[in-house]
Amino acid sequence: MTMLTFLIPVALFLGGLGLVAFLWALRSGQYEDLDGSAERILIDDADVPPGRADQAGR
Repeated sequence: MTMLTFLIPVALFLGGLGLVAFLWALRSGQYEDLDGSAERILIDDADVPPGRADQAGR
């Protein structure tokens, strides 16, 4: 029973930490462009203009 006095605050702290991380991700724009990465993988490197070829892999 005394172990619960330790585990409950730890669980609440970890839950709060996860909530703070999720809210930070929302505010920093992590979920703004959901389709960008999915479509970017389909773009062929040959379609990239010659001046931008060095940045295609980034």
